[in-house]
Amino acid sequence: MANRKKEVYKPKPMTEGKRNLIQGLFQEYDIQSADDIQEALKDLLSGTLQDMLEKEMDDHLGYDRYERSGKPNYRNGTKSKTVRSKYGEFQVDVPQDRQSSFEPQVLPKRQKDISSIDDKIIALYAKGMTTRQISEMIEDIYGFEVSEGMVSDITDKLLPRIEEWQNRPLSSVYPIVFIDAVHFSVRDDGVIRKLAAYVVLGINEDGIKEVLSIVVGENENSKYWLSVLNSLKNRGVQDILILCSDGLTGIKDAISAAFPKTEQQRCIVHMVRNTLKYVANKDMKAFAKDLKTIYTAANEESARKQLEAVTRKWSGQYPSAMNRWNDNWDAISPIFKFSKEVRTAFYTTNAIESLNSCYRRLNKQRSVFPSDTALLKVLYLATHEIAKKWTIPLRNWGIVLGELEIMYLDRLS
Repeated sequence: MANRKKEVYKPKPMTEGKRNLIQGLFQEYDIQSADDIQEALKDLLSGTLQDMLEKEMDDHLGYDRYERSGKPNYRNGTKSKTVRSKYGEFQVDVPQDRQSSFEPQVLPKRQKDISSIDDKIIALYAKGMTTRQISEMIEDIYGFEVSEGMVSDITDKLLPRIEEWQNRPLSSVYPIVFIDAVHFSVRDDGVIRKLAAYVVLGINEDGIKEVLSIVVGENENSKYWLSVLNSLKNRGVQDILILCSDGLTGIKDAISAAFPKTEQQRCIVHMVRNTLKYVANKDMKAFAKDLKTIYTAANEESARKQLEAVTRKWSGQYPSAMNRWNDNWDAISPIFKFSKEVRTAFYTTNAIESLNSCYRRLNKQRSVFPSDTALLKVLYLATHEIAKKWTIPLRNWGIVLGELEIMYLDRLS
């Protein structure tokens, strides 16, 4: 689905009343530039707020400001408040009453910001900007200071939302689930460590992508992956037909324990990349072409023959290159049960690559994250944004689902 362009405001037709207002502004404020317009709007906003607060107090007390009254509650001076707006900072004098029962609506107590600055800060944070960069940008644009601590406090408001999202109920069955990792540098007690963000992406029965979980970890093993998969079970997942991943340490044993019926499929793209690490540049193109004859074979028997042929051809120059294919054949071979059109839905991690590329852009914005919590906040925001685009099923989903229903009888609703 194409991205919808942000609507540009179209001015309403010029009227005589508007023309008189504009002429009055020019006369009142001696406007010579766009900055002068900004200052005029700030002054008008502050004056309007002040008048509205005074009117609210009149309504609260039941009589006008200069009207005499024998009522027990009455005005009791004002209290200055500095307000942030998209036009900059200004001061208003909030009227007070003797009984301290006045609750202004236009500018509620404890609210000092009417600029939606929280949303702006979170949007900038989602793009991977540091707290210092955000602080400097806000001051440049809006003319008031927002400390790095304040930026952190605002983004920390995301943490309950993240926890709720990470624990939300899930569907009972996911036809396909992908697990992939993107690595980030994170500071921990002054030491920079490489941490992996493991993304669990599900394809639901409607063919729509859905991020089930994001887990930030350091060293994975079967115990680690079992806790991740059990978390999915605790949130309502009862069955996964196919789980596609790279060769994550301990993942095979964990899947067998948590979802014993689940078919484990190694990502072919990762297999090819890992194989070509052993190959000289001059041979890469030819070697990759030969590898393709394996995973595009018509059936498993033909694929086995191609595997043997490729191994014989290249074993002299690269004796270790094909070991992974032979050692992991049980996790490579499930694809051959399906038609070529259906294979592409799950034997690669293409479904998750667009998400990963979005995550990798975060590495370009900042080289080191101050904590794993800061990393998780950014990943959540990036995920939330890209998931808005996931509104249509995967390509050929009807064909994919049809074959899955035949291959995995009675396991889909």
